[in-house]
Amino acid sequence: MAEVKALDGEDFERLLKRFKKEVEKAGILSELKKREFYEKPSERKKRRLKAARRRALKKARKEKMMQG
Repeated sequence: MAEVKALDGEDFERLLKRFKKEVEKAGILSELKKREFYEKPSERKKRRLKAARRRALKKARKEKMMQG
């Protein structure tokens, strides 16, 4: 659980910004979105393979740009 403590004289906006940063760093919102709906194991595998393929293509494009 993300937790921030208010510093002396710290305004609410600054405290809220620190809290949001802490929540993002902890990955709470991405975890919530991931668990919102049940995903069958076969669908999870397809999604992960598709993401891996995208990463590989992006890496290959980047390497090609660096070479030529």
